[in-house]
Amino acid sequence: MAPMPASEGFSLGAGLQSRVTLRDGVRMPVFGLGTWKLAAGRSTRDSVRIALEAGYRLFDTAKLYANETDVGAALAAAGLPREEYFVTTKVWNDDQGYETTLRAFEKSRRALGVEQVDLYLIHWPVPGKRLDTWKALEKLHGDGLCRTIGVSNFTVDHLKELFAACSIRPTVNQVEFNPFLFQRELLEFCRENGVQLEAYAPLTRGQQLAHPVVQHFAKAHGKTPAQVMLRWGLQHGVIEIPKSSRVERIKENAGALTFELSAEEMAELDRLGEGLRTTWDPTGLA
Repeated sequence: MAPMPASEGFSLGAGLQSRVTLRDGVRMPVFGLGTWKLAAGRSTRDSVRIALEAGYRLFDTAKLYANETDVGAALAAAGLPREEYFVTTKVWNDDQGYETTLRAFEKSRRALGVEQVDLYLIHWPVPGKRLDTWKALEKLHGDGLCRTIGVSNFTVDHLKELFAACSIRPTVNQVEFNPFLFQRELLEFCRENGVQLEAYAPLTRGQQLAHPVVQHFAKAHGKTPAQVMLRWGLQHGVIEIPKSSRVERIKENAGALTFELSAEEMAELDRLGEGLRTTWDPTGLA
């Protein structure tokens, strides 16, 4: 089967400054830094600083990561105009529900030190709470406290349920996505419904970097296996947020924006999908 084209309006021509226009008109960078498992304190602050110096402008955190304060402090220390960087955070499962989400958001916003969060996500589709949580996100958006709102780890069924109940549809769905977990049906559904897919764990947490197909294409292009896997996602029109605390890896990952895979190479990488998950599977969250 031929590889799917990138999303309409998803352009990579500006390198790390490339942005995609979400359904509500918000412009979001297509490549950024994930901060899951970055330790609070110096580790997080240094990683964000290094990424900023390398040209990154998208930074992804969450209440669960316990590093929102350090992400915000590093962004503030850079002295960039607020509109130049884009920050995402998420409401954790224990805080879900209408009133509790509103309170959790305010704590996150204050920890980040921003007047307005760019993107606020439901971290997981918690049964019995996710719809009330979404109503809270709609209020936050309506009050101008976050520029756009979305979800994370939502399956097609979770999205259909939300679409039937919401006033505002999510603009982003952040999920585990890489050549070894090629969620084609979810990608197609999101594209058809104006939801931008965003990939976490795009490098399989390192588990498949030595795969011979990935290694072969890396050698052919004079790139690294990580760059090949990240480029695959970008050419599917998916936002990529690889996590790293190492200077050389942060810079290396950005090289995914400097070359192009052929249609034949994309198709071969597509065929690597084996359902590999490195985190929880949300399918059973009814």
